Amino acid sequence: MQEDMQKVCGIADPVDRAKAAIDLMARYQSHVNELSRIRREAIEEAQGSGMTQAEIAKRLGVSRGRVGQLASSGPPPERAFFGTDLVTVSLGGKYEAGKALDQKPSEVVTREDLDNFEHLRKLLGGMKLDTQYEVIPPTGIVNLNRDNHIVVCGPRLSPIVAQVLEGDDNLRFAKDRAWHLVDQVAGKEYRSPQDEDGSAGDIGYLGRLPRLDGKGTFLYIAGIHAIGANGVVHFLENNVAEVYREVRTRRFSTLISCRYDPETLEVLESRRVTPLYRHEG
Repeated sequence: MQEDMQKVCGIADPVDRAKAAIDLMARYQSHVNELSRIRREAIEEAQGSGMTQAEIAKRLGVSRGRVGQLASSGPPPERAFFGTDLVTVSLGGKYEAGKALDQKPSEVVTREDLDNFEHLRKLLGGMKLDTQYEVIPPTGIVNLNRDNHIVVCGPRLSPIVAQVLEGDDNLRFAKDRAWHLVDQVAGKEYRSPQDEDGSAGDIGYLGRLPRLDGKGTFLYIAGIHAIGANGVVHFLENNVAEVYREVRTRRFSTLISCRYDPETLEVLESRRVTPLYRHEG
């Protein structure tokens, strides 16, 4: 820290020095937010183990009232489910409809995925996490080897994602007359209501999958149809604390069923339909 401060102080140009100070403050604030989250989670764990606030206060060398303040200040523990710093949301891109490839069509994302990003941005913003999005090109090439990363892209749009998904021995995308999801443990198929009877519902996949470099994981969200991913995001908005308590930041996968308004595409209901399958390794 002292070395960083000295480097900033040593910058000759005053504007560059001010910019460097701003950047350093932002980086330190990110660390402060994460430490506040860790502190809050640790106090909650201590209380959950049976310790009273008075006992925790004695161990920490603070007042009992201060323990109460610390237990409710800072980002919630489940913030770690998404990351510790700026989160990048990768959205699957397609070529703009109605243009041939030789006309250099733009790479666009669906209305549903843009809506997903906005919901994620608000959810993470409440946890003091900034969010940005990028478009995965139609080639499906995406860099999975980075921290604080959420991928919202069906396997049909990205061969790299499809390859990673093959490592999930519990849940899998499959295709016959239509795309669907399979619970390989229970031997059960989950098909989209859109494809079965035309009703406004879908099934989505939620998981934490391994990076290709073996140095971490990324959060993965996809639906049989685009709206299925919205169902997953809706589920997280209402249940992320529960999911985090069960799996923390370990690898897992599960399936989410959703029902939505066919006119507005607003998700009305979402629920988990399979266990939270924990991945070994």
